[in-house]
Amino acid sequence: MDANFKIPFTNIRFGLDPLLSLIPGVGQIGTYLVSAFLVWQMQRNGASGKVYLKMIGNILLDVIISFIPVLGTIFDIGYKANNRNVNLLIEHYEEGEHTGSGKGMLLGLFFITMGVIFGLIYGVYKLFDLFFEYLGTL
Repeated sequence: MDANFKIPFTNIRFGLDPLLSLIPGVGQIGTYLVSAFLVWQMQRNGASGKVYLKMIGNILLDVIISFIPVLGTIFDIGYKANNRNVNLLIEHYEEGEHTGSGKGMLLGLFFITMGVIFGLIYGVYKLFDLFFEYLGTL
């Protein structure tokens, strides 16, 4: 799904993902469902928790950035989340990499998420503080 077509006179290959992302909303959801089905099948066939989390991370990053007009389409051409997920599976099944539960990845993601949330809360607090300080000078 990520390397079906080639841009003439270049080595750049792309698939249906960037083409479908040109349809606002519908394209992103369609490609997400195909990617999610692939991950679900691999999880059912015994992929480790670590591989499963990495694959979900690839898809989420792809889906989130795909919602940004133009930049999302360019990102889709270069990132190729489904190819990355297939490579993760090959590395896992054939080379024995990415084994384990992925609990460390979840813990790291939790702390990063909490840091972002607290940073946003602090930023909103500072904006309100500046706003009310400005109102006090009027």
